[in-house]
Amino acid sequence: PLAMTLEERGSAGVMRKAWKYCIAADFEQQKTDPLLFPGKASEELLEKFPPTAIMTCEFDQYITEGTRLAHRLRRAGRLLEFVVVPGAGHASSLTPELKSNEVFFDSLKTVVNEYVHANNTELTVAINYEFDN
Repeated sequence: PLAMTLEERGSAGVMRKAWKYCIAADFEQQKTDPLLFPGKASEELLEKFPPTAIMTCEFDQYITEGTRLAHRLRRAGRLLEFVVVPGAGHASSLTPELKSNEVFFDSLKTVVNEYVHANNTELTVAINYEFDN
């Protein structure tokens, strides 16, 4: 679909197979389950989320869903931070020689120090490895 980024279009088939065969026990039964697809959570459920930080990458195949979830969590008063690492793709934080890797982990350290250590609070950090549909 035209609403997808190039990265999303390029990996849509692989993502659907991963959800269907590797992640969901019964994909047809679970495809609206907010535990598997947080973007499908109701507004009422989002209001019950713990304080949440979302980290994603500029060229990640999940950037659209991560951005949508961040906006919804912000409206629900549950978003602490939304970080988009510039110039990085999905899982690029696993490649140590990339400059974006340093930016990613510096951002992660800042989020942890700012919200977990400073406030001694429960925090959910969604590093955009969540699967959404």
